[in-house]
Amino acid sequence: MPKSDIEIAREAKMQPIKEILDKINVPDEPEAFSPMGRHIAKINLEYLDKLKSNRDGKLILVTAITPTPAGEGKTTTSVGLNDGLNKIGKKSIVCLREPSLGPSFGMKGGAAGGGYAQVVPMEQINLHFTGDFHAITSAHNLLSALIDNHIYWGNKLNIDVRRVTWKRVMDMNDRALRAININLGGVANGFPREDGFDITVASEIMAIFCLANDLEDLENRIGNITIGYTRERKPIFAKDLNAQGAMTVLLKDAIRPNVTQTLENNPAIIHGGPFANIAHGCNSVIATKAGLKLADYVVTEAGFGADLGAEKFLDIKCRKSGLKPSCVVIVATIRALKMHGGLSKDELKNENVDALKKGLVNLERHVENVKKFGLPVAVAVNHFIADTENEVNELLASCKKMGVEAKLCTHWANGGEGTKELASHVVELIDKGEANFKFLYEDKTPLFKKVETVAKEIYRASEVTADTKIRDQLKSFEEQGYGNLPICVAKTQYSFSTDPNLKGAPSGHVLPIREVRLSSGAEFIVVICGAIMTMPGLPRVPAADAIKLNDKGQIEGLF
Repeated sequence: MPKSDIEIAREAKMQPIKEILDKINVPDEPEAFSPMGRHIAKINLEYLDKLKSNRDGKLILVTAITPTPAGEGKTTTSVGLNDGLNKIGKKSIVCLREPSLGPSFGMKGGAAGGGYAQVVPMEQINLHFTGDFHAITSAHNLLSALIDNHIYWGNKLNIDVRRVTWKRVMDMNDRALRAININLGGVANGFPREDGFDITVASEIMAIFCLANDLEDLENRIGNITIGYTRERKPIFAKDLNAQGAMTVLLKDAIRPNVTQTLENNPAIIHGGPFANIAHGCNSVIATKAGLKLADYVVTEAGFGADLGAEKFLDIKCRKSGLKPSCVVIVATIRALKMHGGLSKDELKNENVDALKKGLVNLERHVENVKKFGLPVAVAVNHFIADTENEVNELLASCKKMGVEAKLCTHWANGGEGTKELASHVVELIDKGEANFKFLYEDKTPLFKKVETVAKEIYRASEVTADTKIRDQLKSFEEQGYGNLPICVAKTQYSFSTDPNLKGAPSGHVLPIREVRLSSGAEFIVVICGAIMTMPGLPRVPAADAIKLNDKGQIEGLF
């Protein structure tokens, strides 16, 4: 039996964090970084300010085909590609998102890579890490407490308790908290009203945290959060409650990027972590920009398939930050493509070239979509043991017909050695200088038209449906001055459509808008479609069932 991810991680020969920082020329000075134990550090913002005149490295975005239960390995490939770039003599950093406790104890598991392409210390990264998510949760819920406290003590702002839009959050899957009643129990406990919880990774504070350029920008954005409305529909902002100062205090240490290492002792920056199906799916702008000042190449990932994570990375994160990728790598597995071709998970161990051919339409759709942004594309074939030579050859040949080069990657088993060919190809693509990055839509495009553009160009929907209330809300946002904001679509990650059972590359489907939310601090509009929930639930058998401490005090079951 092959070793589990956690067994491999435990055997890692980690270097002291000072030695990792030496590789990217971060000086051993208190002003430059703060150690968080032997193997983790936070880079100080004051030091990053000194690097502003440094030349930027090249940005490589790693995304994937539409996910399936068979697995794609986007984080694993990001880590493997970073190790591969360092293997061929390039100075490279991988910039990842921090894992959420929701999937760690739910269905998906952790997000520190896998096999011999991991970031470590794996247990700390997948659990509490440096406490950033706790700080974000606390800052978010401080605002919730201030809202209800203001109403209790006379409500000078005339907040309409029926129109409070700010929910509470926690970093755990808990469907029971999606819709709740609060302030029950009489006069002493406040005015009863409806409320609910989202998961922390869907919080607007998380989005602001990941899009802010510095502490001042963070505080200004927090102040601009719309928390609700008066009876006259006048918006109330967090700054009206004087909340932004205290909330920023809770985030002042969290905002500093975290540095760890890969199994091959290459630097990794792990910071921020919104989901891509219900949020914008990218690590922090501060972390990505730090990486670009510290290395010649930065490998970063965007969550789930390219229709979600990559589109949001390009249309939201890049629009707000000025970042421009030089290349996009799309991760695919033969197993997942066979599922898109109609096979069940139980049938994947058997060779089936016909199913692979049918499923290739999913990869082809993602390649076409990424090219619409003017970016060169490479395909990383994340190799599994059961993949046959016939299947591999069919996939590589089909990619050539699509006009892209695919490279077989064995990083799960071989680490950076297994991605050297991909790394060399990515460097060649970047050196050609063919990237001509452009957004999918312009700022001035009306909000509903922006949704239609993403739906038709990326999801290949035939139309977008929304009732009068939704359309009126979008018009109201435009009248309030938010018409220039990008849109962030929340929908299932399992299909181009809103039906998670529609595999492959469906087209002609309808995108139904269920709800729209204004994120005036993060500066985008959340468009919730289909049955997607911003507070996930646990599966019938959650991962938590198998997680425990053994008799040596070690964690078992974490993956």
